[in-house]
Amino acid sequence: VGGKNASLGEMYRNLRKAGIRIPNGFSITSEAYRYFLRQNNLEEEIKRILRGLDTGNMRNLAERGYRVRQAILSAEFPFDLRNSIIEAYAKLSREYDPRRSFRVIWDERDHTNHFAGGVDVAVRSSATAEDLADASFAGQQESYLNVSGEYQLLESIKKCFASLFTDRAISYRVDKGFDQTSVALSVGVQKMVRSDEAASGVMFTIDTESGFSDAIIINASYGLGENIVKGKVNPDEFIVHKPTLQKGFKPIIGKKLGSKENKMIYSVGGTSTTQNVVVPQEDRRRFCLSDEEVLELAQWGILIEKHYKKPMDIEWAKDGRDGKLYVVQARPETVQSQKKKNVLEEYVLKTKGKVLCSGAAVGEKIGQGRANIIKNVAKIAEFKKGEVLVTEMTDPDWEPIMKIASAIVTNSGGRTSHAAIVSRELGIPCIVGTGKATSVIKDGKAVTVSCAEGEEGNVYEGLLKFEVRTTDLKNIKKPKTKIMMNVGNPEQAFNLSFIPNDGVGLAREEFIITEYIKIHPMALVHFERVKDKEERRKIQELTQGYKNKEEFFVDKLAEGIGRICASFWPKDVIVRMSDFKTNEYATLIGGKAFEPTEENPMIGWRGASRYYDEDYKEGFRLECLAFKKVRDVMGLVNMKVMIPFCRTVEEGKKVLAEMEKYGL
Repeated sequence: VGGKNASLGEMYRNLRKAGIRIPNGFSITSEAYRYFLRQNNLEEEIKRILRGLDTGNMRNLAERGYRVRQAILSAEFPFDLRNSIIEAYAKLSREYDPRRSFRVIWDERDHTNHFAGGVDVAVRSSATAEDLADASFAGQQESYLNVSGEYQLLESIKKCFASLFTDRAISYRVDKGFDQTSVALSVGVQKMVRSDEAASGVMFTIDTESGFSDAIIINASYGLGENIVKGKVNPDEFIVHKPTLQKGFKPIIGKKLGSKENKMIYSVGGTSTTQNVVVPQEDRRRFCLSDEEVLELAQWGILIEKHYKKPMDIEWAKDGRDGKLYVVQARPETVQSQKKKNVLEEYVLKTKGKVLCSGAAVGEKIGQGRANIIKNVAKIAEFKKGEVLVTEMTDPDWEPIMKIASAIVTNSGGRTSHAAIVSRELGIPCIVGTGKATSVIKDGKAVTVSCAEGEEGNVYEGLLKFEVRTTDLKNIKKPKTKIMMNVGNPEQAFNLSFIPNDGVGLAREEFIITEYIKIHPMALVHFERVKDKEERRKIQELTQGYKNKEEFFVDKLAEGIGRICASFWPKDVIVRMSDFKTNEYATLIGGKAFEPTEENPMIGWRGASRYYDEDYKEGFRLECLAFKKVRDVMGLVNMKVMIPFCRTVEEGKKVLAEMEKYGL
């Protein structure tokens, strides 16, 4: 039944009792596929068409692929196979809509079963060589959603059969050394989850960029899941820490609001069963999952990973009718789980240049070359090896040129989009979701694509100098002295945790406040005192999606600190509370209204002296609430607090008294 169907059947049988909801369905086996080919004399026909194939010649590949697909689509189902499929569909329909009888009617004239109506189903290919732990086919075969009625169902199954011979699938099998006719196809027919009226997405039980195994990464967007998988939307992203989740805490250590511009819904009438529509602004401004739903999915991720005993890539959907979450697919994660963790490879940019655009970095490498902007898959034959591919987004049709690119840049998509998955697998630097790459990068000009600067990737003008440093961690002798690390950027913490260490000796808040929060804490407590119109607009924009502005500061600071603590769990992480000087505080949004001008800020109003002062103690309250959230809500008790610039014992006592007010 192929990887997808076997996995679904296994989960349906073993994991529903653990509380994981999985929609029921049935499989058309690979033997049924072969029977379909035999009864229509298609095996010999396919071999004949593909004899002498040259996958390097795009036109040759396209012409032969088209002929094979047409041969399959114009063939008829044998009566007995057709009748079995209709019976199974009727049984599934009765299970989900028991009030209707869904009678199967035998037609004497053509000796076939006929069946009116039927529940809406998803029809998905499940190739027998697909999703082997070392050969992810990233959408090599097709899926058809919102399929209902016998005609649509049978046509969709045939389209799945034909999708085994898309140009990219033929090319992929040549690359991997699979025989074209020995690979068979099974088709899964599964009850649709009405995520067109809610949300759906992808969950990984390992961090896909660093390979950090204690995190669950969840991507979510409105509507049916195809848009996320195909990279047509920039989704919301959530990160959950597994060890403290299993202890009963709520450790959401990362939350990023995606733009979620469009969503796929059911189509009424027309030739397509689905359509894309624009998401209203107010929906874009809020997360499409609640914290409780994020934690429920993460719990399921842990259970699924435990069952399969390996990191997993899971598709989920929320039903807008019953409000419940469902798992619709699970397969092994195929990139990070295969990597050797004892060699540290670091790409370092030696010079900086003009940044043309930025987006989400995939991997940590640097690539460069001549930019080739391709807006249509029909033009891929014009792409040359070593060029940088710049496009709106990719799907599996682009794979023949993706593997010869030095780097890939897309306008849309998130970390679980097709471009990201394939680039990760190929080890090619990729930046997704730039929004404007195809309009700001000049076609034919040299560019440098850097994914070596944290979670944000940058495309620079020209060929910049960089170097690659490799360190074999196996051969490093650990000294007797305990060595703790300095960490400021939470986005680098997962990667840094692989370097031999005894915890974190100094985690600074300043980077989190300037890069994530950007707003002076007192401007959030007393928004009415910020008079500058532009600063007020920026504050409103940054805090959208939050009930009140103080909550934004507490959540963002807690997430940043929480991510560092989670990365090194259970080792100690010493976190220093904010130690900006007055001139630095004044540069934060809304800061000028709350900061004095000092002759020598270095020894002025900073550190401990601010925390109990009437002019800042409300800001310090927000810091304390963030620390309390890290400890009490996330369960990260490895966090230790450092108070900076404490001048006297009395000052220390005053700060401790303030902290005590907030339960620290």
